[in-house]
Parts: sequence; C-alpha cells; structure tokens
Amino acid sequence: MSYDIKFRQRAIAYWNAGHTKAETAAVFKVGTSTLQTWKSQQNETGSLEPKKRRETWRKIDPEKRNAYLEQQPDAYLKEIAQAFDCSDVAVLKAMRRLKITRKKNHGVPGNKQTCES
Repeated sequence: MSYDIKFRQRAIAYWNAGHTKAETAAVFKVGTSTLQTWKSQQNETGSLEPKKRRETWRKIDPEKRNAYLEQQPDAYLKEIAQAFDCSDVAVLKAMRRLKITRKKNHGVPGNKQTCES
C-alpha cells in the first residue's frame, strides 16, 4: 500500500521549508530514501501520485492460455503444462488465481455421472 498524496506533499513541503532530510524522515516516520524518491519523482513528473502497478503473468500468458483452452477445453493440467513448458502445479495456481475450475468426472465408483464405454 502506498502513502497518500497529501501525506507525500506535506513531507516534501516540510523538507523544502528548510528542514533536513533526516529531520523530515523522523517527523513523518519514513525513510530518507523514500523522501528522495518522492522528491525526484516530483521533479521529473511534476506529480507525487503513486505509480501504477504493471500486471504481469509469471509463466503462462493469459491470452495464449485462453486460446489453448478454447481449442482444447477438455485438456488435463499435465497437457496444458506440457503445452506451456511449465509444471502442472503452475497451471493449477494460475487457474486458481483466475477462479477457473478444471474438475473432471471419469467414471468414479459411486458417482451418478459415469462414463459408459
């Protein structure tokens, strides 16, 4: 979580009012490197707004995964993992993050939906 913009502005204004960086850091309970980062950001961009986080995917590109699942909706986790050159656990975690379930019923004894050959 980032600091509020008003808090950042007050800290920079306090520093610009003639107080040292160490005093400002002690008063506002932030690190001196944080203050320096804020001041540099204000000088470069003119704003103290927190930077937007980039959404990144770790091992599986979401667009490629969706295209693969459209082509092969009944693929097992191991098959998906082989297609993306990663482990089946990585596929499972990616699916859980996106709340996609991959449950399959294959003739389990006692299950009403059994596969008949």
